[in-house]
Amino acid sequence: RVAAAGMASSPCGSGNFDSGLEIKTRSVEQTLIPLVSQITTLINHKDKPKKSERTQRAVQRVGQAVSVAVGRFVAVGEAIAAENEELKEEMGVACFEARRAGDAIAQLTDVGTAVAPPADGRTTVFSDRTGMVKAARMLLSSVTRVLVLADRIVVKQIIASRNKVLVTLEQLESVCTFQEFVQIFSQFGNEMVEFAHLTGDRQNDLKDEKKKARMAASRAVLEKCTMMLLTASKTCLRHPDCESARINKDAVFHRMRFALEQVIEIVTDARPCGETKALPISIYCATQDFKVGVEGLREGLYSLPHQALSGQLEAVVERTEDFTDSAYTSHEHREGILHLCQIARQDTDRLIAAWGDAQSLHAKEATEEMELSILKTCQSVCELRRELHKVAVGRAADLLKLYSEHLPLRALKASGGEGNLEAVAEYARTLSEQKEQLVETCRLLCHVSGTEPLEITCVHAEETFHVIGPQIISAAQTLALHPSSKIAKENLDVFCEAWESQLCDMAVLLKEINEVFEGRRGGPASGRTGKHSANLKTVKAVKLDAEEQSTISKLGLELQRLTSDVDTEVEKWDDQEQDIVRQGQSLSSMAYSMYLFTRGEGLLKTTMDLFHQAEVEYSPPLPSVLISLLRYFIQGFN
Repeated sequence: RVAAAGMASSPCGSGNFDSGLEIKTRSVEQTLIPLVSQITTLINHKDKPKKSERTQRAVQRVGQAVSVAVGRFVAVGEAIAAENEELKEEMGVACFEARRAGDAIAQLTDVGTAVAPPADGRTTVFSDRTGMVKAARMLLSSVTRVLVLADRIVVKQIIASRNKVLVTLEQLESVCTFQEFVQIFSQFGNEMVEFAHLTGDRQNDLKDEKKKARMAASRAVLEKCTMMLLTASKTCLRHPDCESARINKDAVFHRMRFALEQVIEIVTDARPCGETKALPISIYCATQDFKVGVEGLREGLYSLPHQALSGQLEAVVERTEDFTDSAYTSHEHREGILHLCQIARQDTDRLIAAWGDAQSLHAKEATEEMELSILKTCQSVCELRRELHKVAVGRAADLLKLYSEHLPLRALKASGGEGNLEAVAEYARTLSEQKEQLVETCRLLCHVSGTEPLEITCVHAEETFHVIGPQIISAAQTLALHPSSKIAKENLDVFCEAWESQLCDMAVLLKEINEVFEGRRGGPASGRTGKHSANLKTVKAVKLDAEEQSTISKLGLELQRLTSDVDTEVEKWDDQEQDIVRQGQSLSSMAYSMYLFTRGEGLLKTTMDLFHQAEVEYSPPLPSVLISLLRYFIQGFN
């Protein structure tokens, strides 16, 4: 979050501007990085006697460049406000604050308006350091608000595109003739292409990996359902009195509407009627929570009641019932899981006993007996998780191998084409059993997936098998009732292909889960990069209408120009001021580390890491006054 504190001193003027904005997209974040870097460099400019007037003039040009670039940036924001009435008031306030902060920075870096030098004749750049800090924080806050407000236009366009698709979808559902259907479906196809482009770019731009996974799942449903909608509708038009054809078609329309609503929920962070739907807690997450509680006893012997630890373990054991209660789990695996659960309970009981002994002795830290119990308990829980992983992935691999020949699908196609309803019913039961096995296996994989995005993918796979299985059966029934119908045969083929495609996706998912378990795959790569501006070149632009794209892209271009202007000025500094240049580069790099830190990424994991890096690892070390300023400045990002 980017938030500005109260702005109460000259030259920024009075007021309290709190943006309270969460940056949700990478494009907005990457646009802000150079501004954070350069403003931080300005704030932390080395405060020592300056012997070179040329250096002072260079800093003045930097301040002027900031002011001019902000002015251009604000002009674009004001143009957006003029074209979008609902943003006019908020955008106006943000633009006003940004312009005022930019002017303040120009004034504070203006050598001509600097306060009179001390009696010893020495002068310093930035006599009013407090004013500079406040102006910079206001600038970052207001610029962020302008960018996030402009981002609402993208969300607005996705919603408008969804609304067009829904209207056309309703028309398609009620058509009565082939000619009318062809005309409307052509329009529907164009609208779906537009929606796919907008949501695809939004998916790539999202920072939240869970939202990206949910968006990918919803878009996959829409992509596959578009072809299903075509063939299911054509079949229903050809055989209007066929009940199985109607059931087949209705299921497709229902699933498409649901996926469209899911996309809007993701981009707006809202759910209809205040509904909340959270993923069930997986065994992986439950074991992680338990281990955190156990290992946390080293630091806080008196922070938890004994019952809390027992409750966390029971939450893990309760979720293993999805494995032990399954009819498809072998007796050997069931006994192994129950045995490991019992060992985990015993080790936890011993830990609680050692914990109680340490408390009765008023120990200030974990005793040796307690430390051994902590290690043993964590080991037993890890063994349990390892066994559950082996069971889940082993079953998934066996099913993928067993079903690779797609025998029930082939049999349904053949018996449907022969008009054999009895055979279709028999093979439908076989497919339904396969569906149940695959659905349950996806649920077990969700427990051991290891990351929330993979959990979401497992849930998507489970839902897909659950829905497509009955659709294949209804399509096969339709073909059996009309064995000479080419469109009914084509429709069955489309649904069978969707099933086969999901099996392929499940194989990829299984590979990714194994990679996470083996430590060969994790979350998004983190760390520091050499050049902040290099990141900007790789940001994928959001696809908009030409005019809107041009307008919004100017926001980022103006900030990039600001960075370029500042870098140009720095290059003009005298060789004798190279220590200042190095200091600026160090501070710029620290600003980027700070930015990653506020996102929970990068090499710095705690606030103390951040300050330690600034105090010790930078060469030359930063003066204590700059460390204090960094502590103050970072508050603007909390």
